[in-house]
Amino acid sequence: MSSSAFQSIEEKIEPLRQSLLNHQVYQKLDDLQALQIFMQYHAFAVWDFMLLLKSLQHSLCPSGLPWLPPTNRLGARLVNEIVLAEESDIDPSGLPASHFDLYLNAMQTAGASTAAIRSFVDQVRSGGRPAEVLKQQNIPAPISQFVLRTIEIAQSGDVCQIASAFLFGREDLLPDIFSKIVNRLNSDSDGKLDAFHYYLQRHIELDGDHHGPLAQQLLTQLCGDDPMNWKLAENVATQALEARLALWDGISEAVSNPSVSPTGWHVSTAVSHH
Repeated sequence: MSSSAFQSIEEKIEPLRQSLLNHQVYQKLDDLQALQIFMQYHAFAVWDFMLLLKSLQHSLCPSGLPWLPPTNRLGARLVNEIVLAEESDIDPSGLPASHFDLYLNAMQTAGASTAAIRSFVDQVRSGGRPAEVLKQQNIPAPISQFVLRTIEIAQSGDVCQIASAFLFGREDLLPDIFSKIVNRLNSDSDGKLDAFHYYLQRHIELDGDHHGPLAQQLLTQLCGDDPMNWKLAENVATQALEARLALWDGISEAVSNPSVSPTGWHVSTAVSHH
C-alpha cells in the first residue's frame, strides 16, 4: 500500500509543485538587489526548515537522560543522517557549518542585510518565543505566516505529518532556473554570489541525491500501511506547499515593491556587516 499511497500524494500535489517551480518570482530576479530581497525573506524558511527536522529527531531519537535505545531504529538512522549534513556540513574552507550558517554567509557576501534574521535568532536564543519575536520585530506577514505554520506542524507531535511537511514542503523546490539566475548574477557582480552558489550546490547535491530519498524512505516507514496516516500526510503536504506558495507570492510582491516592507529591510550594500 505504501508505494501507491506515496504515488497518490505526488499526483495530488503536482499542480502545486508546478506552480512553485514556475512561479513568477524567478522572472523578477533580474538584478542583485532583487536577489538580496529574496534572500532576506528566504532566510527564515532556511531557519524554520530545521524546526521540522529537529522535531523529527526529537521524536525518533529522544535526547533526554537516561539514554534509551531508539524504538524505531531505521527511523533514527535516517533522521540522524539527514541532521548530520544539515546541521554540520562543511563550508568552502572545509570547516563545519550548518546550512543556515552557509546561507547567512552567502547573504553577507552578496550584500544582503542579515540584520532581521540575526536579530530574530538572537531573540529566540535568549528565550523569546518565535511567535512573539516575529510580532515584536514587525516581520513581514508572508514570513510570519509561513513560520507560524511550520511551528504548528513541528509541535504537532505527529511524526507522519512532520515527515510529510519536511519531504513534500521543503525538498527539491528550487528549480534549475534559479541556479542559472544566480550564476548569471554572480558573473555580473564579480563573484559576490560565490558563497550562495556553494550553498545551492550543496543543497541540490544533498536533496536530490541523498536527503530526498532518505526523507521518502522515512515517511514511508512512519506511515506504514495505515490509511489514516497517509491521509494526514497528504493533507499536510498540500498545506505545506500552499504555505510555500503564499511565501513566494509575498517575496514576489516585495521584489516588485521594495517599499512595502518595514524600515530596515531590503538594504543593499557592497557587504553587510550585520
